[in-house]
Amino acid sequence: MSKGQNSISVIMADIDCFKGYNDTYGHQAGDKCVKQVALAINQAVQMSLQTNKENLVARYGGEEFAIVLSKINAIDAVSVAEQIRSHVKSLNIIHQASVTSKVVTLSLGLATTVPQLGGSREALALIYEADRALYQAKIKGRDRVLLSSG
Repeated sequence: MSKGQNSISVIMADIDCFKGYNDTYGHQAGDKCVKQVALAINQAVQMSLQTNKENLVARYGGEEFAIVLSKINAIDAVSVAEQIRSHVKSLNIIHQASVTSKVVTLSLGLATTVPQLGGSREALALIYEADRALYQAKIKGRDRVLLSSG
């Protein structure tokens, strides 16, 4: 992976059709699924970026995750996001209620920038752009990665 100098990328990931998963299998199974997905996301990030320890994987909401990657360009961030998507799908967690797949999948949106000093508004804009790309990934059929065009 090539360095993106001082760039930072935010990936927003959402488990596809998760309400249907909870409704079908129950909240305990849903909690177990979220834990498995979180572990898979973390593993995929570690496998992709073995030399860069300045990354963060966090649960952002019920079935949503935020992944913050530092010193990586947008093209490589897309590659990491795709590896995350693929790794989660390979878990083969059955999801009969999904309109996307028979297994649990993720939709991911991401945005990359080179931050400026004192750029707290810029950080919020980066999250907004990644979230907007996530929304577009869902509209376009889920189980995909989209890079923000903003």
